[in-house]
Amino acid sequence: MRRYFRGFFIVWVALRFGLDELVLSSLRRPWLAGFIRVLTLGRDLRAPRGQRLRQALEHLGPIFVKFGQVLSTRRDLLPPDIADELALLQDRVPPFDPAIAVQTIERAFRRPLEAVFTSFEHTPVASASIAQVHFATLRGRDGQEREVAVKVLRPGMLPVIDNDISLMRTMAGWVESLSVDGRRLKPREVVAEFDKYLHDELDLVREAANAAQLRRNMAGLNLVLIPEMFWDFCHPEVIVMERMKGVPISQVARLREAGVDIPRLARDGVTIFFTQVFRDGFFHADMHPGNIQVSLEPGTFGRYISLDFGIIGTLTEFDKEYLAQNFTAFFRRDYKRVAELHIESGWVPPATRVDELEGAVRSVCEPYFDRPLKEISLGMVLMRLFQTSRRFNVEIQPQLVLLQKTLLNIEGLGRQLDPDLDLWATAKPFLERWMVEQVGPQKLLNELKAQAPRYAKLLPDLPLLLHRFLSARHASTAPEVQALLAEQRRTNRLLQAIAWGGIGFALGLIVMEWIARTHPF
Repeated sequence: MRRYFRGFFIVWVALRFGLDELVLSSLRRPWLAGFIRVLTLGRDLRAPRGQRLRQALEHLGPIFVKFGQVLSTRRDLLPPDIADELALLQDRVPPFDPAIAVQTIERAFRRPLEAVFTSFEHTPVASASIAQVHFATLRGRDGQEREVAVKVLRPGMLPVIDNDISLMRTMAGWVESLSVDGRRLKPREVVAEFDKYLHDELDLVREAANAAQLRRNMAGLNLVLIPEMFWDFCHPEVIVMERMKGVPISQVARLREAGVDIPRLARDGVTIFFTQVFRDGFFHADMHPGNIQVSLEPGTFGRYISLDFGIIGTLTEFDKEYLAQNFTAFFRRDYKRVAELHIESGWVPPATRVDELEGAVRSVCEPYFDRPLKEISLGMVLMRLFQTSRRFNVEIQPQLVLLQKTLLNIEGLGRQLDPDLDLWATAKPFLERWMVEQVGPQKLLNELKAQAPRYAKLLPDLPLLLHRFLSARHASTAPEVQALLAEQRRTNRLLQAIAWGGIGFALGLIVMEWIARTHPF
């Protein structure tokens, strides 16, 4: 019953703010307009359409706010007035009462606010769909004061999200039961993935752990800054982190005036994303402009600042390799390999003809190569790929939904920073280098290093294992024992060969170094 009430509420809000005029203008009838006016008690449509859309999404709650955040990055698909209004959802969601935030902090840490912070700004600096942020000053264990940001979870979020997810799950069931295309899109699995990540976002300790992992991963890249977490002050409802000082990435004019190299910034964003996806398999999956800033501090000038780590995407080694091979094949225009990969992975039925799928993919992608980003409409590409996928019964993979969403964010950011950015040319060298590392000598050396402790621990146990085996088995098992001994001898010979090979390689390097020093060219 609650789901049906929520569904009615969604329809009522859409009508109340006049969203029917945005999508049903061709179906307008006088009697329908009169019925809607009565149903919504005389709605007022004097506000601009973009403002009404933003207010409707705010009324509907966090899931719809996040939907608006994603849409706000797609200025190529939206009229400017709507895109400008939706951009306000990124960090200007109406805040909740600061007194409630103080109560939450004191309940979480079981101390008065003054006993936790030496100063606390009651006016929030940012307010989003899940939480809001206050600046404060904290005295650390070493007695030094640190400027920090305090993130406080919005009250009463769990039942709201549960209601919306329940409704989405019901609607997904309807879609699957009424449409063959709906079953192919796996809407219930997609909703399940969305449900998981939204509930993860409600645990701020999980967000702090995500930030710590991402900070370690990005430490050597020198392109992005991740705030340090103060673990003594992290709770599921409150987390305290290092205060980051930067300019929102959406303020391109201000960044340009400060001397930031905007084209380089756009390229760095692509590098950061592909590093997180293909090197680490652990990526920031909520990269809308409200979560991205740029540092103007002298020591870190021009670096990205990432914020809000509630939604993190992960990929398995199989996912990474499959995606990298697909991207590489696309960049090389090897459409036959793209078709083969789709069949090998099970995305299309095994009986699909490779040449037919190859031709279909070529017809979609070929017209968009060698163009700057400003001339490529990803919406058109996706639409044509969807039409192609219907023909070949391609199944959408729910585990890649977050990656697809983040790719849309990346394209939106790149378009905003540098419309001339060639996304393909920027990403291609990185992916080709990554592929070499996966199949080349370095991969073999890394695997040997990773497995060395295991074999080092196993070798001393071989005599004891052999003794137990001989004691437990009857004499009739002599062939098995001989086989085991032969395997041990082969293993010993292999280890000796590796050892002597390593020694010979090292001696060769020493001799070459000596020759270079004593007989310079």
